[in-house]
Amino acid sequence: MGIPHFLVIPYPVQGHVNPLMQLSEALAKHGCKITFLNTEFNHKRANSCGGGLDSLKEQGLKFVTLPDGLDPEDDRSDHHKVLVSIKTNMPALLPKLIQDINALDVENNITCIVVTMNMGWALQVGHKLGIEGAVLWTASATSLATCYCIPRLIDDGIIDSEGIPTKKQEVQLSPNMPKMVGADFPWGGLGKIFFPYIVKEMKTLELGEWWLCNTTSDLEPGALATSPRFLPIGPLMESDTNKSSFWEEDTTCLDWLDQQPPQSVVYVSFGSLATVEPNQFKELALGLDLLNRPFLWVVRPSNDNNKVNHAYSDEFHGCKGKIVNWAPQRKILDHPAIACFISHCGWNSTIEGVCSGIPFLCCPFFSDQFVNRSYICDVWKVGLKLDKDENGLILKGEIRKKVDQLLENEDIKARSLKLKELSLKNSVKGGQSSKNLEKFINWAK
Repeated sequence: MGIPHFLVIPYPVQGHVNPLMQLSEALAKHGCKITFLNTEFNHKRANSCGGGLDSLKEQGLKFVTLPDGLDPEDDRSDHHKVLVSIKTNMPALLPKLIQDINALDVENNITCIVVTMNMGWALQVGHKLGIEGAVLWTASATSLATCYCIPRLIDDGIIDSEGIPTKKQEVQLSPNMPKMVGADFPWGGLGKIFFPYIVKEMKTLELGEWWLCNTTSDLEPGALATSPRFLPIGPLMESDTNKSSFWEEDTTCLDWLDQQPPQSVVYVSFGSLATVEPNQFKELALGLDLLNRPFLWVVRPSNDNNKVNHAYSDEFHGCKGKIVNWAPQRKILDHPAIACFISHCGWNSTIEGVCSGIPFLCCPFFSDQFVNRSYICDVWKVGLKLDKDENGLILKGEIRKKVDQLLENEDIKARSLKLKELSLKNSVKGGQSSKNLEKFINWAK
């Protein structure tokens, strides 16, 4: 009996590559063999930003690439374009790649393909070749449960066939889940083209026998009860540094943090996809100035060509803060100088903040970020909402007011530390997620 050999295929965005990389490292630690498939474009990009991929080879990870079908100068922040190109080009190339990988190691052929959302086509290819499949869902289990329940939501007349809520009402998918309004659905804010796409993708993903979730049964018990396929294996926290980063990480911020008093710094980052509108950017900058305390702000280069297109207003001094293009987030959140996290509430950031015991200020942009905010503020009670004014802006005064409120709230701090302890317990040997991961590996054998 050979060891399990996983071919893992993330959709080429940072928020999918990272958790799948962490899962791969966890599987490799259990003696499994991993072949990690990147797009050629992303592989080049990750290697030029710190080139950490080589160090992973020693841990038993092997890297292979396929072209995404786009030209080097194409705009890869246009996700519709990327999706269409991948689906048009990659499926025909995958069988040959699998054949080549298997020819190199006849004893340990690929036993299972693991994909993230948008890469379900690879499960179809695997299915035809008789290879088992699994899915790593990189958002919350709640967003997975919501997508899974789309047919039911349509049948019950809660949404129409385009995913639009039929009337203003709160929906609760199961008794232990937060109530959602239409704007909280994971396809909210993604435009009409994506809803039919999600419906189709969910059908394809059913070829995956397991839907692995980077969560714990303490964090989302109701959502995990929706289907026996959902398997919580989080928090995925393997690598200390991010060897697959698409942008050069500015590590000078760690030295800067060393100079700051304990629990004094406000950390601000909106992840790898969200874009802040110019007016909101200005309010945020002025709000950070008003705090009169140190802040660390990640302002991502726009459109991947490393030009920063944010205009700081003349009134912004920023003398108490440090601004970087991209940063080693896990190390920052674990730093004793950090007081709170102003976040877009993407699931990876949410899990990282929870596992560091850091209170949140929530500023969601799209997709599952709104329901993640409900968990942070209403269910786990480890953060506060930043409210918008009538023009949809979070004003500088609101930022200052909420930071003060949050940092004076000892209950929130205590709950954050308790939730950290509860979450991390799952990943250690004997913890629920750890047992689930072993169950998954045994199935793959």
